[in-house]
Amino acid sequence: MQALGILRHTRLLVHRAAVRSHHSKIQTAVVGGPVGAPAHRRYFLHENRPVSPWHDIPLAAGSGEYNMVCEIPRWSNAKLEINTQAPFNPIRHDTKNGRLRYVANVFPYKGYIWNYGALPQTYEDPAEVDRDTGCVGDNDPIDVLEVGGRVCAEGSVHPVKPLGVLALIDDGETDWKVLAIRSDDPLAAQISGLADLERCMPGLVAATVDWFTKYK
Repeated sequence: MQALGILRHTRLLVHRAAVRSHHSKIQTAVVGGPVGAPAHRRYFLHENRPVSPWHDIPLAAGSGEYNMVCEIPRWSNAKLEINTQAPFNPIRHDTKNGRLRYVANVFPYKGYIWNYGALPQTYEDPAEVDRDTGCVGDNDPIDVLEVGGRVCAEGSVHPVKPLGVLALIDDGETDWKVLAIRSDDPLAAQISGLADLERCMPGLVAATVDWFTKYK
């Protein structure tokens, strides 16, 4: 995987026509066993009815913030992701060649070094060439790397403040990562961009680039 030097402060634009009104009270339910079971699925519910974390949770969270759906808690190893092909898009344990996928502990890192998630109602189009990377999109929602101090639960939804972006090229496809911090994190008021992030969490940006160059 190639990590491009396209880290920068960014302001995400909301396509308001795509945002549906949605109540903030989301519940989740697990079927098929815990993480590590091949049939593991985490479904999202609103008023006891299934909803899609990709299509039904709004992107905008107000005041320049955006909702993140947490797929993978920090320090864990199981590669969990929103299933974009299944009805209601549950979170599943990803597989490759018939085997469940886990990221290795590559010294000095333990699993995922941030809370890893997705921005609902976003899409990296495989039919469109990205002007920055020169590659098409990866056919998935845009990923979020949440850097706050709390470990987020799988399936939890949090307003986050974007701080910057990292462009990856994976098998010829563009894969954008948004660095962000939970709005309720104690450091959120002190961090508004990458310079602030480096001041408050020295070395994390460099570790992020290093992690993505090594994890595969």
